[in-house]
Amino acid sequence: MMAGELPVFDPDDPEQAPEEPFPLFLAWLTRAVEEGVREPHAMTLATVDADGVPDLRVVALRDADERGWTFATDAGSPKARQLLGQPHAALGFHWREQARQIRVRGVVERADAETAAADFLSRLPASRAASLVGHQSEVLREPAELPRAFAEALARVETEPDAVDPQHAVFTLRASTVEFWQGTQGRGHVRLRYRAERPGTRPWTRERLWP
Repeated sequence: MMAGELPVFDPDDPEQAPEEPFPLFLAWLTRAVEEGVREPHAMTLATVDADGVPDLRVVALRDADERGWTFATDAGSPKARQLLGQPHAALGFHWREQARQIRVRGVVERADAETAAADFLSRLPASRAASLVGHQSEVLREPAELPRAFAEALARVETEPDAVDPQHAVFTLRASTVEFWQGTQGRGHVRLRYRAERPGTRPWTRERLWP
Protein backbone atom coordinates (compact mmCIF):
# COMPACT_ATOMS: atom_id res chain seq x y z
CA MET A 1 0.00 0.00 0.00
CA MET A 2 1.50 3.31 -1.08
CA ALA A 3 2.03 6.31 1.18
CA GLY A 4 -1.17 8.29 1.54
CA GLU A 5 -3.32 5.16 1.27
CA LEU A 6 -2.94 3.80 4.79
CA PRO A 7 -6.21 2.86 6.48
CA VAL A 8 -7.31 4.78 9.52
CA PHE A 9 -7.93 3.02 12.80
CA ASP A 10 -11.07 0.98 12.22
CA PRO A 11 -13.47 2.01 13.71
CA ASP A 12 -12.52 5.62 12.91
CA ASP A 13 -12.85 6.57 16.58
CA PRO A 14 -10.94 4.08 18.78
CA GLU A 15 -13.22 5.03 21.65
CA GLN A 16 -16.02 3.29 19.73
CA ALA A 17 -14.08 0.04 19.44
CA PRO A 18 -15.73 -3.17 20.73
CA GLU A 19 -15.63 -3.76 24.47
CA GLU A 20 -13.64 -6.97 23.90
CA PRO A 21 -10.63 -7.53 21.64
CA PHE A 22 -11.66 -10.51 19.52
CA PRO A 23 -14.34 -8.76 17.39
CA LEU A 24 -11.79 -6.06 16.49
CA PHE A 25 -9.14 -8.68 15.72
CA LEU A 26 -11.56 -10.52 13.44
CA ALA A 27 -12.52 -7.30 11.65
CA TRP A 28 -8.86 -6.38 11.07
CA LEU A 29 -7.95 -9.91 9.94
CA THR A 30 -10.90 -10.00 7.55
CA ARG A 31 -9.86 -6.69 6.02
CA ALA A 32 -6.25 -7.87 5.72
CA VAL A 33 -7.41 -10.94 3.79
CA GLU A 34 -9.77 -8.94 1.58
CA GLU A 35 -7.11 -6.36 0.73
CA GLY A 36 -4.50 -8.94 -0.18
CA VAL A 37 -2.10 -8.55 2.73
CA ARG A 38 0.66 -11.08 2.26
CA GLU A 39 0.35 -14.05 4.64
CA PRO A 40 -2.11 -12.41 7.04
CA HIS A 41 -2.29 -15.56 9.18
CA ALA A 42 1.44 -15.58 9.87
CA MET A 43 2.29 -14.56 13.41
CA THR A 44 5.43 -14.33 15.49
CA LEU A 45 5.46 -16.53 18.59
CA ALA A 46 7.72 -15.56 21.49
CA THR A 47 8.56 -18.00 24.29
CA VAL A 48 11.24 -18.40 26.95
CA ASP A 49 13.36 -21.44 27.70
CA ALA A 50 14.19 -23.03 31.07
CA ASP A 51 16.89 -20.42 31.65
CA GLY A 52 14.55 -17.52 30.94
CA VAL A 53 16.18 -16.81 27.56
CA PRO A 54 13.66 -15.58 24.96
CA ASP A 55 13.06 -17.40 21.68
CA LEU A 56 11.20 -16.32 18.56
CA ARG A 57 9.77 -17.83 15.37
CA VAL A 58 6.93 -17.34 12.87
CA VAL A 59 4.01 -19.80 13.00
CA ALA A 60 0.62 -20.04 11.34
CA LEU A 61 -2.61 -19.07 13.08
CA ARG A 62 -4.79 -22.18 13.01
CA ASP A 63 -7.89 -20.71 14.63
CA ALA A 64 -9.05 -17.79 16.75
CA ASP A 65 -12.18 -17.05 18.75
CA GLU A 66 -13.19 -15.44 22.03
CA ARG A 67 -11.26 -18.13 23.90
CA GLY A 68 -7.89 -17.39 22.29
CA TRP A 69 -5.43 -17.77 19.43
CA THR A 70 -4.55 -21.32 18.36
CA PHE A 71 -1.45 -22.74 16.68
CA ALA A 72 0.17 -26.15 16.28
CA THR A 73 3.63 -27.67 16.51
CA ASP A 74 5.50 -30.90 17.16
CA ALA A 75 5.26 -31.88 20.82
CA GLY A 76 9.00 -32.50 20.88
CA SER A 77 9.96 -29.18 19.29
CA PRO A 78 11.83 -26.52 21.26
CA LYS A 79 8.79 -24.24 21.32
CA ALA A 80 6.53 -27.00 22.65
CA ARG A 81 9.02 -27.88 25.37
CA GLN A 82 9.37 -24.22 26.26
CA LEU A 83 5.60 -23.75 26.44
CA LEU A 84 5.14 -26.83 28.59
CA GLY A 85 7.86 -25.62 30.94
CA GLN A 86 6.77 -21.97 31.00
CA PRO A 87 3.19 -21.64 29.70
CA HIS A 88 3.33 -17.92 28.97
CA ALA A 89 3.86 -16.52 25.49
CA ALA A 90 3.34 -13.56 23.18
CA LEU A 91 2.09 -13.32 19.61
CA GLY A 92 2.65 -10.60 17.05
CA PHE A 93 0.91 -9.90 13.74
CA HIS A 94 2.52 -7.39 11.36
CA TRP A 95 0.56 -6.35 8.29
CA ARG A 96 3.06 -4.08 6.58
CA GLU A 97 0.80 -3.11 3.70
CA GLN A 98 -1.66 -1.57 6.16
CA ALA A 99 0.89 -0.31 8.72
CA ARG A 100 -0.85 -2.43 11.35
CA GLN A 101 0.35 -4.55 14.23
CA ILE A 102 -1.47 -6.66 16.80
CA ARG A 103 0.30 -7.86 19.94
CA VAL A 104 -1.14 -10.57 22.19
CA ARG A 105 0.21 -11.79 25.54
CA GLY A 106 -1.13 -14.44 27.88
CA VAL A 107 -1.03 -18.02 29.10
CA VAL A 108 -0.89 -21.04 26.81
CA GLU A 109 -2.87 -24.25 27.19
CA ARG A 110 -2.34 -27.50 25.31
CA ALA A 111 -5.40 -29.06 23.66
CA ASP A 112 -6.39 -32.69 24.19
CA ALA A 113 -5.35 -35.48 21.85
CA GLU A 114 -8.71 -35.57 20.06
CA THR A 115 -8.47 -31.89 19.14
CA ALA A 116 -4.88 -32.32 17.97
CA ALA A 117 -5.84 -35.30 15.81
CA ALA A 118 -8.70 -33.38 14.18
CA ASP A 119 -6.37 -30.46 13.44
CA PHE A 120 -3.77 -32.79 11.95
CA LEU A 121 -6.27 -34.48 9.63
CA SER A 122 -7.58 -31.11 8.44
CA ARG A 123 -4.18 -30.28 6.95
CA LEU A 124 -3.13 -30.71 3.34
CA PRO A 125 -1.32 -33.99 2.52
CA ALA A 126 2.08 -32.31 2.14
CA SER A 127 1.71 -30.66 5.54
CA ARG A 128 0.80 -33.96 7.19
CA ALA A 129 3.73 -35.66 5.49
CA ALA A 130 6.13 -32.99 6.71
CA SER A 131 4.88 -33.56 10.25
CA LEU A 132 5.18 -37.35 9.97
CA VAL A 133 8.83 -37.00 8.95
CA GLY A 134 9.51 -35.88 12.52
CA HIS A 135 12.95 -34.86 13.86
CA GLN A 136 11.95 -31.17 14.04
CA SER A 137 14.93 -28.98 14.99
CA GLU A 138 17.26 -31.98 15.26
CA VAL A 139 20.63 -31.87 13.49
CA LEU A 140 20.39 -33.01 9.84
CA ARG A 141 23.68 -34.82 9.35
CA GLU A 142 22.98 -36.11 5.86
CA PRO A 143 20.91 -33.72 3.66
CA ALA A 144 19.97 -36.55 1.28
CA GLU A 145 17.97 -38.14 4.11
CA LEU A 146 15.38 -35.34 4.04
CA PRO A 147 13.84 -35.91 0.57
CA ARG A 148 13.84 -39.65 1.17
CA ALA A 149 12.08 -39.29 4.50
CA PHE A 150 9.56 -36.85 3.05
CA ALA A 151 8.78 -39.17 0.13
CA GLU A 152 8.21 -42.05 2.54
CA ALA A 153 5.95 -39.92 4.73
CA LEU A 154 3.96 -38.69 1.73
CA ALA A 155 3.47 -42.27 0.56
CA ARG A 156 2.17 -43.14 4.02
CA VAL A 157 -0.31 -40.26 3.90
CA GLU A 158 -1.59 -41.55 0.56
CA THR A 159 -1.95 -45.15 1.73
CA GLU A 160 -3.09 -44.31 5.28
CA PRO A 161 -5.19 -41.14 4.96
CA ASP A 162 -6.37 -41.44 8.57
CA ALA A 163 -2.87 -41.73 10.01
CA VAL A 164 -2.25 -39.19 12.77
CA ASP A 165 1.08 -37.99 14.07
CA PRO A 166 0.98 -38.64 17.84
CA GLN A 167 3.47 -35.81 18.29
CA HIS A 168 1.17 -33.23 16.74
CA ALA A 169 0.29 -30.71 19.47
CA VAL A 170 -2.19 -27.83 19.46
CA PHE A 171 -1.87 -24.86 21.80
CA THR A 172 -4.19 -21.94 22.51
CA LEU A 173 -2.99 -18.63 23.92
CA ARG A 174 -5.55 -17.09 26.25
CA ALA A 175 -4.87 -13.39 26.28
CA SER A 176 -4.30 -11.09 29.20
CA THR A 177 -3.42 -8.13 26.95
CA VAL A 178 -4.17 -7.40 23.29
CA GLU A 179 -2.85 -4.26 21.63
CA PHE A 180 -3.90 -2.86 18.25
CA TRP A 181 -1.45 -0.49 16.53
CA GLN A 182 -2.28 1.64 13.49
CA GLY A 183 0.59 3.52 11.88
CA THR A 184 0.11 6.98 10.40
CA GLN A 185 2.26 9.15 8.16
CA GLY A 186 2.51 11.88 10.76
CA ARG A 187 3.87 9.54 13.44
CA GLY A 188 0.74 10.06 15.52
CA HIS A 189 0.25 6.32 15.62
CA VAL A 190 -2.91 5.01 17.24
CA ARG A 191 -2.52 2.37 19.95
CA LEU A 192 -5.45 0.71 21.69
CA ARG A 193 -4.83 -1.83 24.43
CA TYR A 194 -7.20 -4.29 26.07
CA ARG A 195 -6.33 -5.68 29.51
CA ALA A 196 -7.95 -8.47 31.51
CA GLU A 197 -7.51 -9.15 35.20
CA ARG A 198 -6.87 -12.81 34.37
CA PRO A 199 -6.09 -14.33 30.95
CA GLY A 200 -9.17 -15.06 28.90
CA THR A 201 -11.61 -13.54 31.39
CA ARG A 202 -14.08 -10.67 31.32
CA PRO A 203 -14.41 -7.75 31.72
CA TRP A 204 -11.72 -6.10 29.59
CA THR A 205 -10.25 -2.69 30.29
CA ARG A 206 -9.84 -0.67 27.10
CA GLU A 207 -7.29 2.16 27.02
CA ARG A 208 -5.45 4.40 24.55
CA LEU A 209 -1.64 4.53 24.72
CA TRP A 210 0.85 7.16 23.70
CA PRO A 211 2.54 6.28 20.39
